[in-house]
Amino acid sequence: MKAKEAIDLLQKLISTPSFSGEEIKTAGLIIDILKSSGYEVNRLFNNVWVKSRNWNEQWPTILLNSHHDTVKPNSSYTRDPFLPEIIDSKLYGLGSNDAGGALVALLATFINMDQTGIGFNLIFAASAEEEISGKQGMEAFRDELPKVDMAIVGEPTKMQMAIAEKGLMVLDICSYGKPGHAARNEGVNAIYEALPGIQWIRNYRFPKESSQLGEIKMTVTQINAGSQHNVAPDRCQYVVDVRSTDAYNNEEILEIIRKNIEGEVVARSTRLQPSGLPTGHPMFTVAEKMNIKVFGSPTLSDQALLRCDSIKIGPGDSARSHTADEFIYLEEIEEAIQLYPELIKNYIALL
Repeated sequence: MKAKEAIDLLQKLISTPSFSGEEIKTAGLIIDILKSSGYEVNRLFNNVWVKSRNWNEQWPTILLNSHHDTVKPNSSYTRDPFLPEIIDSKLYGLGSNDAGGALVALLATFINMDQTGIGFNLIFAASAEEEISGKQGMEAFRDELPKVDMAIVGEPTKMQMAIAEKGLMVLDICSYGKPGHAARNEGVNAIYEALPGIQWIRNYRFPKESSQLGEIKMTVTQINAGSQHNVAPDRCQYVVDVRSTDAYNNEEILEIIRKNIEGEVVARSTRLQPSGLPTGHPMFTVAEKMNIKVFGSPTLSDQALLRCDSIKIGPGDSARSHTADEFIYLEEIEEAIQLYPELIKNYIALL
């Protein structure tokens, strides 16, 4: 698959709405391309994946993954978000940068490298519901895949290598009191009961810090208490956004929070785990050899749902994601189609 074919496919994907949970048509486009190349295609919900032809159980397996869902266009768009126009070497359109460019570049890499028949297995997976971390996305088909030794997740990183990524937990915390008349200073005010926990969240620093992602970040983002001005509230509920790092898993963080806060602490989910490559992993050597900058990413991707070593790297710029009049440079896609195979070859050479 040449760069022009990949760009042509991206234009078709842009012109086909694929909001999270509504990716049925773009899944069909990807399936058509793979079937026309002679592959037996697997599908679950709107997730699509294929294995390389010359599969060998003794070879290491690399997963090439990106997503084909998009957010909805915001109200600041001045262009038709579904019109894939090329102007001054920029391809405009919703999902062009996040993450259509990476998706088609990884697809081209899969098809092109599979034809060489060298000694490793490849899986290409186009996942759904990435933008909402939906349960009918990566998590639904992850365990259907053969054992994966290394995953390359395509997201707009300017072809820099994210070797770690923050996870996410959202906590609902409730402090309790007793209702009473405000004029007589009766009861136990649940807002005051919540204050020590809120202050702890604001000030606490976890002992272990990630070398790539820094500190765990906890932020109180919502609070709700009381029903009228003259009654001390008996419940104070607040929401905490926790951005976890590879220094702890989400379950460990949750246990520490529960030990230090009075009241009920409920995690909406612990499934969006942080990730990070272990010290000495071959990908560090690959990045150094290829002069690729490594960094820790604060943004979520399907890395959070994988259970294997992984990196995040792709064409485009994260700063353009979810913005009005989204675009990607054609040369960014062309560069990715050249660099992904070199990255894979250098990694395999170190095993």
